Amino acid sequence: MYTITDKTATVKQLLILLLFLCISAPAFAQQLVTVEGEAQGTYYIIKYLSDDTTSLQHAIDSVFADIDRSLSLYKPGSLINRFNEGNTVRMDQHMQVVVTRSLQISKATVGAFDITVKPLVDAWGFGVHKPAVQKIPAADTLQHILEHVGYRYLQVRGQQLRKKKKGVEIDCNGIAQGYTSDVMARLLEQQGIKNYLVDVGGELCSKGHNQHGKIWTVGIERPAADDNAYPVQELLTLDNRAVTTSGNYRRFFDQGGTRFAHSIDPATGEALHSNIVSVTVVARDAITADGYDNALILMGVEKGVSFIRQHPEYGLEAYFIYKDENGKIQERFSPGFEKMLIR
Repeated sequence: MYTITDKTATVKQLLILLLFLCISAPAFAQQLVTVEGEAQGTYYIIKYLSDDTTSLQHAIDSVFADIDRSLSLYKPGSLINRFNEGNTVRMDQHMQVVVTRSLQISKATVGAFDITVKPLVDAWGFGVHKPAVQKIPAADTLQHILEHVGYRYLQVRGQQLRKKKKGVEIDCNGIAQGYTSDVMARLLEQQGIKNYLVDVGGELCSKGHNQHGKIWTVGIERPAADDNAYPVQELLTLDNRAVTTSGNYRRFFDQGGTRFAHSIDPATGEALHSNIVSVTVVARDAITADGYDNALILMGVEKGVSFIRQHPEYGLEAYFIYKDENGKIQERFSPGFEKMLIR
């Protein structure tokens, strides 16, 4: 299973409210089926409409197991662990899709998203093996690690993944749960299901309508300035799209009056310690949203919004939550995101 990282750290950031939009439409004759459980170190909730109420639990659990055998850093003998321990690996379909998409996003963001950050994640204490006390790694340690970080050190030839430099290791937690949501959606569609909402640890994708004939609606957690107060909700219509969140107020440590969060900059090796609280991204599929939300939180508000405007071909919309100089929670939307909010 997966550790609680920049994706799963925001497990509760996207809460399924299943509220109804104020539009008139008859209820569907099909029944609402809900399958839920725990996998990849987090929860999952899958809701869909079907004439057949036979549980898909076994099929869903089988998919999770397949993905774990491919991409779980916690599973001994997984493909990703075999690659990290060696030099090459023959990828299965899951790894090939995730690695290929990761490299595409790395190039598009000039390395702001990079799956070769695993040694940095470990050094900061956010990896598989948690230290008793987290602390800032020594500067020379980070400098040495950075010599082995860089998506350009990975080579894909067909199904083969190879390291161009010894010591390179990958961590796909920043994109794998979004991919898993997409895979679950395809599983449902293969069963002839046309109306569904899939949530894997807060990474969601949807299609069609709920049992009342309404577009699926989800809530986005908006934390208060003290990080502990009751969250205010923004409501988002999710019409045949995916939404994911990368947040930095649930997984962090404080040292010397500075808060260091689990998003790691692949260029500097530094853990994020900016005023950004979270960024929520909407895209055509969850793997895309999941990969880009990592990059956008590192870019920050202005550069992030500018990136989205300059690259409409990526189909991204984003919602930034940040703290101003007075510590007050503020928000910023890309134009398309704000149109999807219910207010």
